[in-house]
Amino acid sequence: MDKLRKKEIHMDSINKQQPEHNMEDLSGSAAVEKMAAIIKAAETCFFCTKDQAGNEDVRPMSVLEVDPQGNLWFMSASDSHKNQELQNNAHVRLFFQGSPHSEFLHLEGHATVSRDKARIKQLWKFVLKTWFTEGEDDPRITVIKVAPSHGYYWDTKHGNAVAGVKMMIGAAVGVTLDDSIEGNLTV
Repeated sequence: MDKLRKKEIHMDSINKQQPEHNMEDLSGSAAVEKMAAIIKAAETCFFCTKDQAGNEDVRPMSVLEVDPQGNLWFMSASDSHKNQELQNNAHVRLFFQGSPHSEFLHLEGHATVSRDKARIKQLWKFVLKTWFTEGEDDPRITVIKVAPSHGYYWDTKHGNAVAGVKMMIGAAVGVTLDDSIEGNLTV
């Protein structure tokens, strides 16, 4: 069975029974706003890079800021595997989960690494001293800026409480009353 046919079958399975609009692609400022809300709820992500052999490496990372243009900012050690991998391949994938049943986000983008002292000072938080023991002047600190190109989100339209109630009512009456919303993000 070809990929297109598989996608049709998959899309028909739940969405065919869905009486409500549950697909919405977002771009520009609307995409940045959705990203920022999910990232704020999640706080951390799985930050995926590729090693020299092309294998994917994954590690948890805390997002320090989402700027108005939708760039994500992280701090990392200059001698980390992540920084070494970014020198060879700047493409990254990020995965977020803000709660057990909503606020899911996948982003792909381009990472740049710098030693911008002014940016380090802006992003610095005391807890970072756990990894950078010399404080914000630690010579190993680098700043990673991820500029997302695209992504996909899954969320609720009205929050977890409303989504839970709609699911229970739907189950009781045998109707799909899913409060979810999902779509492509283009930054």
